[in-house]
Amino acid sequence: MPTSEALYDEAIEIQQRGDLEGAVGKLHDLLAQDPTYALAHAALSVFYSKLEKHDAAIEHADKVCELEPNDPFSFIAKSLVCQKAGRIAEAERAMMEARRAQAAARFG
Repeated sequence: MPTSEALYDEAIEIQQRGDLEGAVGKLHDLLAQDPTYALAHAALSVFYSKLEKHDAAIEHADKVCELEPNDPFSFIAKSLVCQKAGRIAEAERAMMEARRAQAAARFG
């Protein structure tokens, strides 16, 4: 069975060839094996956003934030996905969470 890292790399190669749907499928295969692989959720969030499947994009952005609650970038990425979806209030909340995580990392 391929490792999560190998499946992720395959998904990115598929995406780079221009097949977003194929990459999404490969990432779902990865998550069936390892549902806590944050990079797969992050990639799905971006890919679904590009496909204008905003609810799915936000669902995966939420999962990244759940898995990586101390990483400000997780919340920044969620904010961007929410902005693209027109969900401005959610985008602003995510940005506030990014600032909170950043301050916590800086000042402990």
